[in-house]
Amino acid sequence: MRLLVTDIGLLAGIDRERSHRLQGRDMSRLETLSDAWLLVEDGRFKDFGTMSAMPPEGIAADRTEDARGGAVLPSWCDSHTHLVFAGSREHEFVDKIRGLSYVEIARRGGGILNSADLLHSYTEQQLYDEAMARLDEIRMKGTGCVEIKSGYGLNTRDELKMLRVIRRLKEDSQLTVVSTFLGAHAIGRGMTQPDYVRLVIDEMLPEVGRERLADFIDVFCDKGFFTPEETDRILEAGAKWGLRPKIHADELASSGGVEVGVKHGALSVDHLENMTEDEIGILRDTPTMPTALPGTSFFLNMPYAKVRKMIDSGLGVAIASDYNPGSTPSGDMKFVVSLACIKMRMLPSEAINAATVNGAYAMGLSSDYGSIAVGKVADFFITSPLSSIDFIPYAYTTPIVEKVFLSKI
Repeated sequence: MRLLVTDIGLLAGIDRERSHRLQGRDMSRLETLSDAWLLVEDGRFKDFGTMSAMPPEGIAADRTEDARGGAVLPSWCDSHTHLVFAGSREHEFVDKIRGLSYVEIARRGGGILNSADLLHSYTEQQLYDEAMARLDEIRMKGTGCVEIKSGYGLNTRDELKMLRVIRRLKEDSQLTVVSTFLGAHAIGRGMTQPDYVRLVIDEMLPEVGRERLADFIDVFCDKGFFTPEETDRILEAGAKWGLRPKIHADELASSGGVEVGVKHGALSVDHLENMTEDEIGILRDTPTMPTALPGTSFFLNMPYAKVRKMIDSGLGVAIASDYNPGSTPSGDMKFVVSLACIKMRMLPSEAINAATVNGAYAMGLSSDYGSIAVGKVADFFITSPLSSIDFIPYAYTTPIVEKVFLSKI
């Protein structure tokens, strides 16, 4: 099957080297081609060029799509979400307006525990139906790859229920989905912290591993949640089942999560709102991708991650939505890109790379996704005509996506 897209006003995110990630100054490198065509063959990018240089005899294709002067970009790669959840938590939104902090709401039994209580009452089918609707929503906004975490179960039965839902979503959705076991998201009701850590290690992980329900393991290593020592033990147990870490770190304080993540070869360390300059140095020359979640900072009125310092020090950065019911009830990656520019001083090219190729890297997918490169999977979207790529973050609420093309391989 050959698909030819013609009359592309701007083809963006071209990567002739098939980079796995971009770091430092290279993050601002966003190659574009004006007045272009793009050829897809059997679900992968085959070729591209300018309309003026198209062969006189044309290009053979089974289907032709006229972009009508719109831009073509690689689909967003959202590497941190919790989009399998039950119901919503708008009552906590009101609590936040009244001045309660994230930690205060959690101490009152809210937050993650409220979501766990709701999820316990849901059937697997109810969870699946609600999550599939969210996946359809983000697909229409341009997301093609997404990571989904468990973590609202907080007991073995419900954590497995979540992961089985994620497995069904992988099979049924048009998006490429990776799954992360986040049993260590909070302490289950009625349990002590030591007992809960033992439950995660001795009971949850073996079940997750035997059923091969997760691609990654995560721990909320932060103030008031899990310590670096507990995180270390959980990650060691996960490694026995082949689960590579993706760590929640430095959201509420400088927590030691970055250090333990690097020690265990984490693919990413995420949040980083309270990351120190020393921790920036720890990440240098490692395979670990720092991942910022500006939507969380926006919604919770928290500090934003020091992304400008990270990039200027030579690091690569990914950005993701953190789509979840409590701290970021949105999976709109275009808005995430805008926030990255407005609040974290990222250039539009840097933010787009952070939301595409570097986001793909933070899911272990960048050999196939995240850029317009010959041989990569043809996940892309066509926009309405744009004056420039910079218009995408500049017009932060303007819908731009006209058509989405996903090629699940």
